[in-house]
Amino acid sequence: MCYKGRSMRRYVFPSILFFFILVTLFSACTWTTGVFEKNTIFKEHEWPSAVKPDIAFEISDTASSYNIYIVMRHTDAYNFNNIYIRATVKEPGESRAKSGDYDLQLATNGKGWIGTAMDDIYDARLLIQPKTRFRKPGIYHITLEQLMREDPLKSVLSAGLRVERAD
Repeated sequence: MCYKGRSMRRYVFPSILFFFILVTLFSACTWTTGVFEKNTIFKEHEWPSAVKPDIAFEISDTASSYNIYIVMRHTDAYNFNNIYIRATVKEPGESRAKSGDYDLQLATNGKGWIGTAMDDIYDARLLIQPKTRFRKPGIYHITLEQLMREDPLKSVLSAGLRVERAD
């Protein structure tokens, strides 16, 4: 009788563990979770003004609203408290793009760097468009461009975009 119980455990527990691993893998990395994020890593920790990351993502649910963030990763050697970024959006089926300029605060005099830190690296998610509704389903392209006087912009490791459901 004990023999059957031990052999049953030998097959049941690995099966359950395998099932949970599969569920986690397939649910954590997809747009169906309501979150999309893509970042561009810059060589030598510098963002030249000529490098303009183009980020494409698909929207199928136009009834939901979304929060749009610019994601910045920099070191504590970054020379400024802010960053000026132009975000250019091209909607599906449109030939013309629309641009918006953003002055994004990365630090305050009182609190220091904004975002989460690991040693001397800081990650900041900066909300640029709260509760946005997309008019058309399809693939959207957003191009990011740094507008700072320093070129290349030093101590910037990556920049990207995060889109998440707001409701």
